[in-house]
Amino acid sequence: GAGADNDLYINQAVVFIEDAIQYRSINHRVDSKSLWLYRWYYSRTCQWILSLTITIILALAFVEEPSSLTVTSDVRYRLPAWNPPCGLTESVELLCFLVFLVDVSVKSYLIGWKEFWKNTWLMAYILTLTVSLADWIVSLSFSCTESLRIRRILRPFFLLQNSSMMKKTLKSINSTLPEMASVVLLLAVHLSLFTMFAMLLFARTKDNQQDKEWVVYFRNLPDSLTSLLVLLTTANNPDVMIPAYSKNRAYSIFFILFTVLGNLFLMNLLTAIIYNQFRGYLLKSVQSSLFRRRLGIRAAFEVLSALKETPGSAQQSCVSTGALQQVLQKAEMDSRCKQAILRSLKMCSCDQLSAAQFQKLFEELDKESIKQHPPSPEYQSHFMQKLQFAFGHPYFGYLGNVVALANIISICVVLVMDADKQPSERDDFFLGAINCFFILYYLLEMLLKILAMGLRRYLSYPSNRFDGLLTVILLILEISTFAVYGFPHPGWRPEFMGLLSLWDMVRLVNMLIVFRFLRIIPNMKFMALVVTTLLDLVKNLRAFAGILVVVFYAFAITGIMLFKGAVVPLGNTSCFIFQGKNVISWCSAHFQAEGIYCLLCLLSVNLICRWAKIYFVAWWLISSVIWVNLFVALLLENFIHKWDRRCHRESLSDIEYQRTVELMFR
Repeated sequence: GAGADNDLYINQAVVFIEDAIQYRSINHRVDSKSLWLYRWYYSRTCQWILSLTITIILALAFVEEPSSLTVTSDVRYRLPAWNPPCGLTESVELLCFLVFLVDVSVKSYLIGWKEFWKNTWLMAYILTLTVSLADWIVSLSFSCTESLRIRRILRPFFLLQNSSMMKKTLKSINSTLPEMASVVLLLAVHLSLFTMFAMLLFARTKDNQQDKEWVVYFRNLPDSLTSLLVLLTTANNPDVMIPAYSKNRAYSIFFILFTVLGNLFLMNLLTAIIYNQFRGYLLKSVQSSLFRRRLGIRAAFEVLSALKETPGSAQQSCVSTGALQQVLQKAEMDSRCKQAILRSLKMCSCDQLSAAQFQKLFEELDKESIKQHPPSPEYQSHFMQKLQFAFGHPYFGYLGNVVALANIISICVVLVMDADKQPSERDDFFLGAINCFFILYYLLEMLLKILAMGLRRYLSYPSNRFDGLLTVILLILEISTFAVYGFPHPGWRPEFMGLLSLWDMVRLVNMLIVFRFLRIIPNMKFMALVVTTLLDLVKNLRAFAGILVVVFYAFAITGIMLFKGAVVPLGNTSCFIFQGKNVISWCSAHFQAEGIYCLLCLLSVNLICRWAKIYFVAWWLISSVIWVNLFVALLLENFIHKWDRRCHRESLSDIEYQRTVELMFR
C-alpha cells in the first residue's frame, strides 16, 4: 500500500544521503532488501571486519616460512625463527578468503549485472581471489613445501581494491605515465650515450696501474651502464670518478656533465611533469567527488518528492520538511552537520522545499566548523581583572618563549662543558639547579594562564595542552629525582639507585625541555605555515601510504623468493652475497636485514649481482623516481594552497566554517 511505498522512499532517501556524505556512487540496487544489505555492508562493524581481515592476511608473511620474526636481523647471531606447522597459517588464510568471497559477492549483487561488467576492479578482485584459492590448494597438496607461492604477491591487491582513494591515486599515476615515459626515454638515451663515451674514454691500456677505472667501473657494457645508473642516483659519487681523477683532472669534466644533465635537468624535469599532471588530477578528483555528492542529494530529493503526502497540485517537485526530518533521524552523519541542517529547517517558514532549497540545506556537508573557544572567566575584583589582562596578554606568552630559549641555551652550555668528562668527574649540581628553576617557572606560567583564561579555555588550545602535559611530566620527574637523590648540591653525584640513574633522569628531563621549545612554532608565522602543511600532508597521506605499503610488500615478498639463502653467515665475519662460486658483493652490517627493511636501505640504491640488478632497478624506478616525485607533488600542492590562502586570507570573524580543497579531497 501507500504506507509501504512511503517507507521504501524514505529508506532510499536515507541511503542516497549517506552515499552523498561518503562520495559513493548511487548506481546500486534500491529495493527494500538490497537497501538493508547495502547499509549493513557499509556499516562500521562490517567495514572494520573487512579491514581486520586485510591486516591479518598481510601480516601472515611475518610468520610464514621464511619467517623474519626474530629479535635481531643479523644472520650470524639470530636464533631460528618460529616455523608454524603446515595448515595453521593456511587455515587463517582460508578464513580470510571466505571473508573476501562474501565481500565480492555482496558487492557484485548490490551493483547489479550491468554495472558488474563495467567494473574492472571487481573483475580483477574475483580473478585474484580465484588464483589465490588455486595456489592455496596447491600448497596443501605439496604439504606446504613448495617454494613459490603466487598468492603471497597478490595479497596487497586486497588492500588496494578496498580503498577508493588508492584507486584514484593509481589512476593519477596511470595518466602521468605517457608524459613520464618521454622523460624516462630521454634519461635512457642520456645514460646510453654517456656509457658509450665512458667505455671509449676509459678503455683498457697496456699499463695495468692506470686501468683502475676500467677494472672497477667500466670493464664491460653491463658494468658501465650500472656504474653510471648508480651515479645518476649519486649513491657512488665521488667514488666512481676517483681513479680517473687521480690519473688526470680533466676526466672530471665527463662526470660533471653527466651529473648536471641527468640530475639537475632531466630528473627535475620529471618532477615538474609529475607535479603538473598530479595537480590536475587533484582538481578533477575534487570535482568528481562533489558531483557524486550533488547527485546523491538530488536523488534523495527525487524519491522524497514521490511520497504520497506530497501535494499533487504543485507545479514543480517539492519535498515536505517532515519527510526530510524523518530521513535525517535515520541517516548516519556527523552530529554537527545534522544539527545545523535541522536548525536551518526550523528557520525556514515554508512546509515544502524546492530542489534548490533542498540542495542548499545540504551544503553544510561541505563546511568545516572552526572550533569556538570557551569564554574566559569574568572576575568582579578589579585586581583580578588586571591579573587576567596581564597574564592573558600575548606578551606573557612571548616571555615564556624567551625563558624556554634561555633554558635551551643553558642546557647547551652545560653539555658543551661536560662533553669530555667521565661520569665520575661530572658535577650535576648546576644542571639540576637550573632545571629546578625553569620547571618551577613553567609550573607558575601554566597556573597563571589557567587563572587568566579559565581551565576550559586553556585546554581548548592545542599549544596549551602540549605545554601543560610536558610541564606536569617534568614536575613528576623532578619530584621523583628529589625523592630518590635529594636536592641538588655541589658534588651532586649519587650512586645508581632505582629504575634510572641520576644522569638518565636529568637527561630525560632535558630532552623533554628541548621538546617543549617547539611551543614557539605557532608564534612564527612562516614556521607555523610549514608545520601545518606537514600536518595536513599526514592527514592526506593515507592513500599514498597505502600504495607504498602495497609496493613495499610486493617487492619484499618477491625479493624473499628470489634471494632466499643468498646471505651466508661466516661466523663473526661480515656476510657475503654469492652467485655460483663467486663472491659478488660485500654486505655491510646495515644491509643484513630482510624484506621491507632491505628495501628501505635500497631507496638510496645499492646494486648487487647482475641478474639482481633488474629487480633493484625496477624498485628504484618505482620508489625513488615515481613515488618520491608523487610525494613531492602532494607536498607542493598542500604548501601552495596554504600559501595562497595565507596571502589572500579573508576575515574569519563573520563566518563559522572553512571550505578547503584538502577537506573535500580527504
